[in-house]
Amino acid sequence: MPWREPMEITAEERAALERWARRPKTAQALALRSRIVLACSDSGRTGRRQTDVAVAKDLGVTNTTVHKWRTRFEVDRLDGLSDEPRCGAPRRITDEQVEAVVTRTLESTPENATHWSTRGMATASGLSQTAVSRTWRAFGLKPHLSETFKLSKDPQFVEKVRDVVGLYLAPPQHAIVLSVDEKSQCQALERSAPVEPIRPGRPESHTHDYVRHGTASLFSALNVATGEVVGKCMRRHRSAEFVRLLNQLDAAIPATDADGEAVELHVIMDNYATHKTDRVRRWFARRPRSHGRFTPTGASWINQIERFFAELTTRRLRRGVFKSVPALERAINDYVAQHNRDPKPFVWTADADLILDRVRRRCERTSNSGH
Repeated sequence: MPWREPMEITAEERAALERWARRPKTAQALALRSRIVLACSDSGRTGRRQTDVAVAKDLGVTNTTVHKWRTRFEVDRLDGLSDEPRCGAPRRITDEQVEAVVTRTLESTPENATHWSTRGMATASGLSQTAVSRTWRAFGLKPHLSETFKLSKDPQFVEKVRDVVGLYLAPPQHAIVLSVDEKSQCQALERSAPVEPIRPGRPESHTHDYVRHGTASLFSALNVATGEVVGKCMRRHRSAEFVRLLNQLDAAIPATDADGEAVELHVIMDNYATHKTDRVRRWFARRPRSHGRFTPTGASWINQIERFFAELTTRRLRRGVFKSVPALERAINDYVAQHNRDPKPFVWTADADLILDRVRRRCERTSNSGH
């Protein structure tokens, strides 16, 4: 290949090319093209005239690649290094048709149905099912999904949220925060036929019907700081059993810490009737170091022990087979013991202002929904 005269580039063009070539976030194709042009221009600056073959060898590309981008730069300068529009089939769906699908999805429901399907929308709009599906994905529309929410009507909602969340994020010194609740009606269920185990290409399967052998209630307390759980299975679900759990906690936690300071207990619980009996009130009244904190009515999600109950249900109870209540209780106790061998606290990140702002926005959307 004959020698080619070095390209001349301006100082502004060189600065742009060098910036594109070395910036880590630049598309690698554009970075390579910039290095090709710089190499072709640098042959004149260094006094060493190079062919396109030499530049290609230095950069590890083909001769055709060097020739293409050198020529494009000579004709269109920096704009020539960008990709040209690619050819393809002409667009068949107009913006008006896309807008009509989105508007119809958001503002209407099909006859005799609660939500649109891709096939139903395709029939109604005259588009293909694939086109409807792509439009929904592009705009993040999922008519087949539905979420639930609950708004608390507690008149002290704001105060209780700030109280509980404040204990999570900034607990008092020389104090232990305990999230306490009970998981009632844990059922000892035995399937009517043996469970078929998982196999390649097939998930585990079991019958939908079962034999019910009884229930048990798990009274538990979660140490918010350490993640440790104290749990006790009981056959009945009364304030007497709840007080037994409180007695167990009070006896297990020393009155003073390693520094000799008095230890306070902050017990977070929901508004279930078991927690508000005279027996429970008297228990707290006789123990000045223990303070009962209630979550807002209808907002048990703010109680961290519920997260532990969810994991217990998912990992051990929902697919378990128990032929008796004692077998169920052993499974629960074993799970709690295994959890406490390597406890990890749940990380609470939402402060009270963030929670209250989300609730405010939800209330505004609900009041303006037109229902």
